[in-house]
Amino acid sequence: MLTQANSAAWSATQTELVRSCESCHGPHGDSAVATTPRLNGQQAGYIVDRLKKLAKITKSNPHARIGMFNELARKDDAAIVSIANYFSSQAPSSPRPRADVSEGKKIYEHGSPAENVIGCSQCHGAQGEGHNATPRLAGQHADYLRAQLRLFNLKFREHVLMNPNTKTMKQETMDALISYLANE
Repeated sequence: MLTQANSAAWSATQTELVRSCESCHGPHGDSAVATTPRLNGQQAGYIVDRLKKLAKITKSNPHARIGMFNELARKDDAAIVSIANYFSSQAPSSPRPRADVSEGKKIYEHGSPAENVIGCSQCHGAQGEGHNATPRLAGQHADYLRAQLRLFNLKFREHVLMNPNTKTMKQETMDALISYLANE
């Protein structure tokens, strides 16, 4: 939650919006729900990009006008950037890899040539920290990472690099990556 010191510089509207986000994404964006993404320490550029895409979907799809999506559709770019900056400035959750992560680390760093998968580190950084509009993966929930990889794999979530990179990715490869990156 916002502290007095943090909220002094914020308008009441910004504080209300952050609290609304925190009601699902957890205090400071550190979600305790395995299917709700952690926002703490996430790249501000990525948060802005995702929120704008979600707001755009909401405006064009009346069935999406619920909860967070309805809230986003009414916000201007300045509010979205402000929220993104708040969550990106929070301490990120650290990964807590499972016992044997050597295969996941190898795939993350070098890819899986047999599956035509490039190393994740090329885009997401050496430690999964992301940069600009490329998301932080390290410390994210395993269930959330698994769901996103499947969405890219099935092209339910569009991305020029992630769709082809996950197209031939086996479940074992996904599981190894998740074991390396996640914080259960």
